[in-house]
Order: sequence, then C-alpha cells, then structure tokens
Amino acid sequence: MTVRLGTRASPLARWQADWVAAELQKRDVPVELVLIRTYGDRELRPVEEIGGRGLFTREIQRALLDGRIDLAVHSLKDLPTDEVPGLCLAAVPERAPPRDALVCAKHASLSELPTGAVIGSGSLRRRAQLLSARSDLHMRDIRGNVDTRLRKLHQGDYDALVLAEAGLRRLGLEQQITEFLPLWLMLPAAGQGALALETRRDDAAARETVAALDHAPSHQAVLAERAMLAALRGGCLAPIAGYACIEDERLVLRGRVLSPNGAQRLEAAQSAPPGQAVELGEQVAAELLAQGAAELIRASRATTQRPQRP
Repeated sequence: MTVRLGTRASPLARWQADWVAAELQKRDVPVELVLIRTYGDRELRPVEEIGGRGLFTREIQRALLDGRIDLAVHSLKDLPTDEVPGLCLAAVPERAPPRDALVCAKHASLSELPTGAVIGSGSLRRRAQLLSARSDLHMRDIRGNVDTRLRKLHQGDYDALVLAEAGLRRLGLEQQITEFLPLWLMLPAAGQGALALETRRDDAAARETVAALDHAPSHQAVLAERAMLAALRGGCLAPIAGYACIEDERLVLRGRVLSPNGAQRLEAAQSAPPGQAVELGEQVAAELLAQGAAELIRASRATTQRPQRP
C-alpha cells in the first residue's frame, strides 16, 4: 500500500517530507507526497495578528481526518499541544540540533552588534530572550521562508536574524550561521529541531509503518516539553522556552518564561526517569507557575492579543 504523506510546500517542509519518504522507501514502503497549503503559508502578517494556534498544521490535520492522506509530517514546534480527536503523534525521529543561531550581515557575534541593531524575528520567545540579554536591541517582525528572510537581511532591512540551527542545516545553509546561541541565553521552543509524524489513531497500519522511525529519547524529550507548555497554557503567543534531554540516564527538563520585554525571567529545571516525561513537564510547569509565570503569560497576551481567525 502506498502511503500518502501530507506536507506543506515550503522548501524546509519539503526537505522534511522528502527525508521521511526516503526513510520509508528504504523499508520498501512506497510513498506519495501530497502538498497542502496552510493558512500560515497564505497569510504573511505577524503571527500575533492572525493567531498562532494550528497556523501551519490545521489544513494538514483536516486532510488526515478526511482520509485524503495517511501520514502528516510537521515541524513539531508548530504542532499545537491540544489533542485533536482521532489523531495521534505516532513517531518522532531523532531530533536535529535544537539551538537557535544568529545570522548577521556585517558583524561577527551578538556582542559585536551595535547599540540599537535591528533584529528580525517573528518569535516572541526569541525576542524576549534577546532583550533579556541586550535591552538596547530593536526587534522587528519578519515572516516568510528562510530564503526570503536571508534576502531581506542581505538587502539591509535587518542587522541580524535569529533562525533555528536545524532548519539552516537541513537546507544546506549552515555557512550562513554567524554564531550559535548558547542554551543559557536562548532556550529553544518546545519541540524545536524535531519532526512530528502524525497519523489517524485508528489507522494501525500507518502507525506500525512509521514506528520504525521513532527515536525514543527524542520522543520522550518532546513529550516533556509539550506537557510543560500545555500546563502553562501559553501556546505560541507567549515567551515560553523549554528543552529536555537525557543526562546520566535521566530525562532533564529546563523551562523558562519571560516578560515580553525580557526584563523578567523565570527558570525551573527538574529530572525524572524517561518514562515519566509527561509528569516531568507538568512538574516544571508547576514550579514556574509558583514563581509567577501565569502573570507573565497574561502580560504577554495583553500586549499581543488580536482577533483570531475563524
């Protein structure tokens, strides 16, 4: 049986889908790619103006529920934490590097950027963490695929961009990276660098087919990160960061919540056996909430709230 694989049509999404297709074909599974244009691909206004939930996933999930495709491939950080009835996260392949990277046109590092330098980023998480490190920087929204963003940088619209290391590497653009931002400065988004392979819950054949691509340590890590994000009820329109990994056979999760201007920053870290990933995420969220995270998240919503798309 041919597996119909649904994906966005952007260059990065196509790379991700092609990688999954190639891995399945190595296992003698024929694959047909089905390109689906999402709302986020059509609408290029700032994310906070159009609502971030399901921006790059909803149409693909609808095609999965309707039976037009058998498998969806998402960037896991784009996948909302709210469960969609009838669908399941069937597999998470081995995660790529989760860090963010600074891409500059003329300067060698974040510390060398001049006062008031213009940084392009559509992520509130990235903006808040950069402002926490350097309050003098000027943040400006940017949308579009990676090539579009790099073109705007090199034509002088921005002094620097912050992009995911994984995306740059997957597109063969690692030579564009000026500096890898350390995790103490820039903690990634929940699920950053990981892929989500989603199937219908009742499609045992598809679930079994993609199970071979699952990487347990990556899967447990992103489960912890997403459980934390869900418990904080922040969604993508709040400066929330989290990263989990295996250290000495235990799953360690670090979480961070910031005010939109980066002036306030809350941190929490705990560990647990890998099989308790969801509980770990909820524990780290509870510690952040005890420190006042809910107030920071409310403040973020108040500054970014816009009418949501229907």
